[in-house]
Amino acid sequence: MFERHHVEEIAQVLDGRATGRDSYVDASWRRCVELYGMDPARAEPAHIVTDAELRTHRDQAEWMIGAARASLQNLFRQVAGQNYVLLLTDAKGVCVDFFGDSLFADELRGAGLYLGSNWSEDLAGTCGVGACIVTGEPVTVHQDDHFGNAHTALSCTSAPIYDSLGQMAAVLDISLLRSPSPKSSQNLAMSLVTAAARRVEMANLMAASRREWVLRFSSSPEFLDVDPEGAVALDGSGRVIGATHAATRMLSREGSLIGERIDSLLGISVDDLPDLMRDRPTEDRVVALGDGGAVFGHAIAPQAPRRPQGAMITRPGMGVVTGLAGSDPGMERLLSRAERLATTSVPLVVSGESGSGKTKLARALHMASGRGGFLTVECAGLEAGELARLIASQPGKATLLLRRIEDLSDSAARALPGLLDAHPELRPISTSGLTPSDLMSHESLPSALYHRLAGAVCELPPLRERQDLGWLIERLLRRRCGGEWRLTFSARAELMARDWPGNLRELGNVLDVACAMAEGDVIDLPDLPPPPQPTEAEPDLEAVLDACNWNMARAARRLGVNRSTVLRRVRKEGLRAPG
Repeated sequence: MFERHHVEEIAQVLDGRATGRDSYVDASWRRCVELYGMDPARAEPAHIVTDAELRTHRDQAEWMIGAARASLQNLFRQVAGQNYVLLLTDAKGVCVDFFGDSLFADELRGAGLYLGSNWSEDLAGTCGVGACIVTGEPVTVHQDDHFGNAHTALSCTSAPIYDSLGQMAAVLDISLLRSPSPKSSQNLAMSLVTAAARRVEMANLMAASRREWVLRFSSSPEFLDVDPEGAVALDGSGRVIGATHAATRMLSREGSLIGERIDSLLGISVDDLPDLMRDRPTEDRVVALGDGGAVFGHAIAPQAPRRPQGAMITRPGMGVVTGLAGSDPGMERLLSRAERLATTSVPLVVSGESGSGKTKLARALHMASGRGGFLTVECAGLEAGELARLIASQPGKATLLLRRIEDLSDSAARALPGLLDAHPELRPISTSGLTPSDLMSHESLPSALYHRLAGAVCELPPLRERQDLGWLIERLLRRRCGGEWRLTFSARAELMARDWPGNLRELGNVLDVACAMAEGDVIDLPDLPPPPQPTEAEPDLEAVLDACNWNMARAARRLGVNRSTVLRRVRKEGLRAPG
């Protein structure tokens, strides 16, 4: 009976008749039928991505997971005992972080309220995360607001999280398996999730702007220093290079603050910022708004030396790239060069070992470029037709990230130059686990394609070779664990001495475990997981190559590894084909 009524109500919307539901629900129902071809009578199960796909989504969202972790932990503590589940999804709707009661793990997994679930609207139908991604606004999709009858018991309240350049980066969702009937029962959930999303954006802006002035503001002096409403990051000339979404809504008339001078938005100039620091009472830190109103301001000075005056013109997004390293001369030279190239159309190749931060650098280059779209293409096993379809789906001036370019199929490698020529608005950034010399070898990538993609090469060093390891440990500790965590001398010495074969990814995992095991906020040596043990003896690589007539792709298939792994071993061991 309920199912038939639900289908009839959806038909009512399709006929253009009012239902009394929120307009975003009606609009989503129409999309589900008219755009996605969904059937409301069909009980679609939850969509869970594969483990490999989840790893990819988590790797790409690593920076946001770190920025959100403390806020999610605090929010989960606030709703403890009320059976709420917290999901952090990326901008594509895939859950990359999760907080829920382990006693109900099976039931939550079955409902899709779990790590790896895909809540994009075109797969899951009308739902909190999907509607939030489409509208860009906080929404509650309550019980039979859901399109598919498999989800009509759920109540999902979602809020968007925007990066400092104004692009949607993630969605924070708070859901219940079962809830009271009135939709108003979720008003508190809406307040909590929107406040948590605002704090995540604030944490991300602060972490990315340590070398710049940050102006935080609030309509109330009581909350200015502890929980401000919005914030902007400013370059040396007083132009906005980053902003939280709340700041953009409060101050912008055009939909973006990036590049605007602070004195055109507020009644202050960059020279007035020192007067708004914490050494003055909050009540005295009044900043005039353009519409005649006022807010209270809190200015935070740069925490690292600024570049000499006139050394480089600061552009929107700059500092995002150079902020990826501490005091490491080699990394500073590499990132300074990369930042100069960021706003050009020069195609780039980012190479380095697995986990060394290639995707993170590629995304930072995109953010500094000022381009709109960001299309990620996983090259492994991709054929020419699928590659062409993906590229054609990205309109406008965008960054095309080609992950593990050496794993392109032969057909895709042959088609790619022509596709790039047909879409000059796309700027390719390619990542590779190979060294540049290995990458351009005939077995890895056709020479013509290599030179089409590698206008410049950025080769990231492995973690064991970086001189800023201590800085990286502290940075990841803050981002992944939140709060004021501290390492004892013995724990720090142990971390500094490890070889880190998994690079940044391994370091992040170690710190996650250490924070979970530590008592209080001090991490000691026993809290650290042991380093990975040496693996079992590997097969004789040269014998496998001989058996495969030195065909690298065939040898990789036999060994169950990527072709790039075989090429690395050949180079490392100095092996050569007979003759």
